[in-house]
Parts: sequence; C-alpha cells; structure tokens
Amino acid sequence: MILNTYFKHCILALILCSITINGQSQHSVKGQTFTMALSGDAIITRKISVYDEPQFNDMIGLIRSADVAFTNLEMLFHDYEMHPMHKSGGTYMRAEPSLAKEIAWAGFDMVSRANNHTGDYGVDGMRLTTKYTAEAGLVQAGVGESLTEAREAKFLETANGRVALISCSATYPDHARAGKSRDDIPSRPGLNPLRFNVVNYITKEQFNELEASGKRLDSRMKKSDDGVLSLFGQKFAVGDYVTVKTTSNRQDLIEIASVVKNASRLADYTIVTFHAHESDSIQSIPAQFLVEFSKEMVDSGADIVVGHGPHILRGIEIYKGVPILYSLGDFIFQNETLLRLPTENYEPYKLGENHHVADFNDARYDFERKGFPSRPQIWESVIAVPKWLDHQLIELRLYPISLGFGESPAVRGRPMFANKKLSKKIIGDLQKLSESYGTEIEFKKGIGFVKLGNQLK
Repeated sequence: MILNTYFKHCILALILCSITINGQSQHSVKGQTFTMALSGDAIITRKISVYDEPQFNDMIGLIRSADVAFTNLEMLFHDYEMHPMHKSGGTYMRAEPSLAKEIAWAGFDMVSRANNHTGDYGVDGMRLTTKYTAEAGLVQAGVGESLTEAREAKFLETANGRVALISCSATYPDHARAGKSRDDIPSRPGLNPLRFNVVNYITKEQFNELEASGKRLDSRMKKSDDGVLSLFGQKFAVGDYVTVKTTSNRQDLIEIASVVKNASRLADYTIVTFHAHESDSIQSIPAQFLVEFSKEMVDSGADIVVGHGPHILRGIEIYKGVPILYSLGDFIFQNETLLRLPTENYEPYKLGENHHVADFNDARYDFERKGFPSRPQIWESVIAVPKWLDHQLIELRLYPISLGFGESPAVRGRPMFANKKLSKKIIGDLQKLSESYGTEIEFKKGIGFVKLGNQLK
C-alpha cells in the first residue's frame, strides 16, 4: 500500500515536471515566430464595427491575426460627469464609454494612455477612462495614481510570449503630469512624462546683444557657469550658427530606462511607446531628444519603439537591429464628431452660445489655413507588422491605410486598406522620410517591406 502510494507520487511528480518543462519551453520553442500589429493615434468617437467593406474587413483581419496588437488610445471615455480643465491638449476629447469595446473588437490588446489629452477632463476623466478601458479587456499603460504607477510597465500574456508595454508622453499640459509622494503628501495622479530641455544657439554678437537687453528688461535673468543664459523663460547659448537643440530630461530618461530594463527581463517582448508633437526643422522630422530617448530605450532592452502624436508619418530607423518608428500617424481620426465641447474651445474663435461643434471645426480650420481636412498626409498612414523568429527580427511589413481624405466629416477618420495607387504613394513618402536614417523600404504586392539586411544584431 505504502509502496504503491510512493510510485504514484513519483509518477505524478514526473508528469508535473514534464508539464512545467513544456510550459517553460513554450516561449522558446525552436522555429517559433511572433508578430505584432502596431498603429498610431486612435481618436474614436463613432462605432466602427458596423462597417463591412472588404478593405475594412481585411484590415481588421490583419490586426486580429497578430500575436499582439497595439494602438495609442487618444480618447477619454466618460459621460461629462466632471468639469473640463482650464487647459487641454487641444480639442477636449470625449467618447461614449461603450466605444472602448470597439477598440477591443478591432483586435487590439494593448493601448497607450499617455498623451496630450489624458488630462482634458482632469483626474476623474482619466480614472473613468481607465475603468472603461479595463472593462473592455485592454491592457493599458502610461497613467496612474502616482508617477511610479504611470511609469510602470503593463503586461499581456499570449500563447507565444509575454509582452510588456511602457507608455510616456512629451506633449501635455503640465497639470496632467503625474507626481511623486513626499513628506506624507499624496502623489498626483496623471500621465508618465518625458520632459526635455531646449537651448537656443545664437552667434556671439547676438548673444551679447541679448544679454545686454536682458539686464535692462528682466531682473530674473541668469547665466550659468557653462555660459547658458536664461531669459524670458528660454535658454540661450553661443553657437557656430543659429539653431535649436533639445535633450531629454535626464531624470525622466533614467527612470523610464530603469523600467524598461526591468520589463525586458520579465517579458519576451518589450514595447516602448511615446506621444510627441515636437519636431526638429519641420513637422515630419522628430525632435532631437526623441531620437536620443528612443536609442536609450533600445539600449535598455526595448524590442521596438513606437512613436505617435504629430498626426503624420515620420521615418523609420533600425538601431542595433531594433525598429524605431518615429510616428505611425493616425489610425482612427474622428476628432470632428465629438458630441459637446466646453467654452474653452469656442472662446478663442469668438463663437457664442448659438454655435456648436461643426462651427468650431470650421473656425479652427480657417484659422489653421484649412487645417486637417486640407492635408492629405493626415489621412494616410500604415499599420506596421514586425515579425520575429526565435526572438530575432526577420521582417517588418508596412500596410498602407487610408482614413478618407476628401470625404465628409461624417465619413472621414475611419481606416481601411488603401488602394494600390495610394499605397504606392504612402510607402514612397515613408521611404523618403526614412532615407536619412539609412533605412530602405521596398514596395511590392501593395505593401512596404523594410530592408533589414546588415542592420540586424
């Protein structure tokens, strides 16, 4: 009896050992592939699950077929329970809470929450969005009840690997930035910030004139030991030519990098995503600090870095075998069909009580010289699909999508695969944007293929 029990325990132990070994090897089986579907800003204000065009259905099928799908959720879900803040990220964002499930319906698993609209309706708006996003089954990162929580990685379990997501934003009204607790004062809820420093370089002659003027006009003018002049809220230094240089805030860079280092040892794949409107010389070129930040994240263990925010595509760089997508533009862009807007949106355009959302759209577009509707690149983007084999990047496909440039506000903003002619144009544009990084993109079979070649590890 005792002997039989002993053998039973041995057999059970062997079975459990076999299950454990198989479970541990599941994420490292030889020849295993892993794919992601990555998109830019999702500003959703209307249902998308009601549509049935072949180009739309095929796009949804692509997203659902990936092991993990990501988008930037640039929307707040609430029913106007709270007041708007005195300052927003632009248009005050809001959608019906049920629309969070539309993002999940489309096949997305993970969303970033740190962006310039996170704080449009204050902490309560952020919290309600967190609630409805979680109820939709989406993993979300980039916001929290403290800076520590906003910075931390969030994880998704899949059959072929564990995925970590770290989300931060360089563009935001300052009230939306999360803070730390000290001296037993509660921490400030908000988003994960990526701050940066700006220095204006001017000639020696210009610098001397500015310093002289500053002494007369601004008693708070300061000059650091390294010769940087702080005046009128800006910094100036002597350079060989007139230019502006940006660098990441060192504290933010170190803290976010430490989160990435930790996450990369706890997950099979780590996504770092940033939201940034900041540019260099033109809007399509990312600011210098974003390039610095992205490479630091790769050095810290990121498997891919995804940018969004300027509402247009930016170039692609392969750094140490890791893709840096400086901006994936828009995925859903339904910012024209909000139900209500607060007075802060109407006042700059002198719109009274009898003006409504459509009037605001028209006034803003006139002010911006026709604004978003007149710019084709706002409505043209890609879904990026990287593929790994045994954790080695082997492919990066770019699927062109159209959001309906030239259509009415009731139609445009919803994505679907672009036709062949537009697809060729989109990939051609992205190729030009990527040339300065040494990245080549080939257009074939209606999609773009990034030539990886010797750029892999």
